[in-house]
Amino acid sequence: MSHLAVYRDNDPATRVLDTGDGERIAAALSEIGVHFERWPAKAQLAAGATDADVLAAYASEIESLKQAGGYRAVDVARVRPDHPDRAAMRDKFLSEHRHDEDEVRFFVEGAGLFCLRDQGNVHLVLCETGDMISVPAGIRHWFDMGASPRFTVIRLFTSSEGWVAHYTGDPIAEAFPRLEPSPA
Repeated sequence: MSHLAVYRDNDPATRVLDTGDGERIAAALSEIGVHFERWPAKAQLAAGATDADVLAAYASEIESLKQAGGYRAVDVARVRPDHPDRAAMRDKFLSEHRHDEDEVRFFVEGAGLFCLRDQGNVHLVLCETGDMISVPAGIRHWFDMGASPRFTVIRLFTSSEGWVAHYTGDPIAEAFPRLEPSPA
């Protein structure tokens, strides 16, 4: 189940909010401009589902997001525990960064931890199957996929370049909880 824990950015030991309630998660994140929804799992995708199968299963939701946000590019990203570059990928995503465009993800399966820093707080959002999150351009954040990642996400972009990060160089991510143990 998705979950939100909020900390002061200068006190990673004390939670100021801790909830698994979807409405409370959405309300707390909306205060920093982040959009969060829980979508019903419309399609039970077969183990061998292709990227095209994933996109077809959520075509109407994707089209709605594209119209609402002006997104032009859509793809599917998958990472499994046996991915040969999983450790390097995790390290890259664990560094605080920003983007020039929104970061929109819908979790088709699996889980990942978005860590968002804004207004003096760090919001740790555990996104799982059925969660859609849209992080506005410019929000400082990092993402933890865990040591044994397992997720499939639909990603939407306004630019054809896709995922482009601008790293802040701040080591803040090292002070906050990680996604451990990684979800199976």
